[in-house]
Amino acid sequence: MEIFMKVLSGLAFFLTFLSPNVWAQWDLSNDSSRLNFVTVKSLKIGEVHRFEHLTGSISDTGQVTLNIDLNSVETNIGIRNERIKKQLFETDNFLQATASGFINVNKVARLEVGDTYTESVQLTLSFHGIAHKVTNDVQVTKLKDDKLSVTSLMPLVINASNYGLTEGVEKLRALAGLPSISDAVPVTFSLIFNP
Repeated sequence: MEIFMKVLSGLAFFLTFLSPNVWAQWDLSNDSSRLNFVTVKSLKIGEVHRFEHLTGSISDTGQVTLNIDLNSVETNIGIRNERIKKQLFETDNFLQATASGFINVNKVARLEVGDTYTESVQLTLSFHGIAHKVTNDVQVTKLKDDKLSVTSLMPLVINASNYGLTEGVEKLRALAGLPSISDAVPVTFSLIFNP
């Protein structure tokens, strides 16, 4: 009888790792998520901008996908939004940017509410028709109701030249009459996923 109970206990423990709440897909909550980027003009003036429409998911294998609607860029200046969409992002041809990578689902499965862990994630960033691999340290936190938070621990620096955006940056600089706009753009994110 004692052996039987041990077998049952072990089986119950194993099944908790196969439960739908652990291995189901999570979908990104746009309303609860943020993706910000910083631009620097004239060598000394920094401004924070964001994208307002994000979609994405975490699959049962741990694949994280983030889709960024480039038409949703928000700089708090209407004409600048339009210039960025037309001259830099060229949204007539490139509607979105995507990032994809993997997190460790075994670590996620062991998290209790409030628990967190960090890992270095290699992402494939596809932007302006060009894909590059980038690495970013993220913090994964288990929230109540089986929600997950995935947050950047440090800014991810995107260089315009890597994605064929240098000419677009120069167009923006000329239109705004600025002496310079930095080609390097720090990006941060705080993403919430619902089961």
